Amino acid sequence: MRQGDNVIHSERVSPEYMRSGSAATANKDPPRAQTLAAGSRKIDAAIVVLQRVESTPGGPQDVRMQGEAVMIFRQLFEPDSSTYTYLIACPATGKTALIDPVLDSAVRDVKILQEMGLTLDYTIDTHIHADHLSGARRLRELTGSQIACPAMDALSCADIGITEGEVLRIGQLELHPLFTPGHTDHHHAYLLDDGTHKLLFSGDALLIDACGRTDFQSGDAATLYRSIHDKFFTLPDETLVYPCHDYEGRFVSSIAQEKARNPRLGGNRSQQAFVDIMNTLDLPYPRKIDFAVPGNRQCGECPDNVPEQYRAPCEPQDQG
Repeated sequence: MRQGDNVIHSERVSPEYMRSGSAATANKDPPRAQTLAAGSRKIDAAIVVLQRVESTPGGPQDVRMQGEAVMIFRQLFEPDSSTYTYLIACPATGKTALIDPVLDSAVRDVKILQEMGLTLDYTIDTHIHADHLSGARRLRELTGSQIACPAMDALSCADIGITEGEVLRIGQLELHPLFTPGHTDHHHAYLLDDGTHKLLFSGDALLIDACGRTDFQSGDAATLYRSIHDKFFTLPDETLVYPCHDYEGRFVSSIAQEKARNPRLGGNRSQQAFVDIMNTLDLPYPRKIDFAVPGNRQCGECPDNVPEQYRAPCEPQDQG
């Protein structure tokens, strides 16, 4: 095996799949990135690799290869909102995107891109977030990237409107939007086939052993149930699920796992049972919603009402 330029080459590698732990609890930061392996499946393709590499900064890095089709992949974490940002890049063309970037981590993300020799082309949001300000606007200012978001949101600040059925190409990679309302009315997830696995970037719709809340931003529990069952649970069981958040230090799940053991949705739970669960969660009011939602309607611009304790990321920051 040889490693260089953030691409790992190997012959006949058996990738390990990570399995999540207990159900999420609020406001608990995950530990430093670590591999949570719970079994493996042997892949008989001639050249396949799924590696997790501890790197600084930014946590784990995955690189997948099948023949000449290569994808660079990194899972990045922002601790205050427990948000995962996903870096995907096509080495053949150099095209690069960040899914669900966070304003607080924008400068860090630029540094990581520079260290990897990549230039950011797109930021892609799954929905109007209520728990953090998007890094899309700041990253466009720093890198010249284009802002992509669901076209239904009709954001004047966006450069690209995303619609189900219209593929977003990142070089040779194809990102397929899935309209999945319920957490919010315009939520989209993104499906990518790297040639070895299908990767589902599920946003806030489906989490590991949980799902997004449905009690604000035009959320609706019955709609979310149908989105997950019709758009996610119909995918192959081995599809990997990468959520926008996790509060227990977990990194990835699978469709098979969520269908089997998700406490809110698994085990063929009925729609009415799911609605009853969601209607009795009694969750606290989101601490950033009053400025995050209006700010994210401007692609991550800081409104005047950002409280002092959250204003630091709003100020200009040195990239050096």
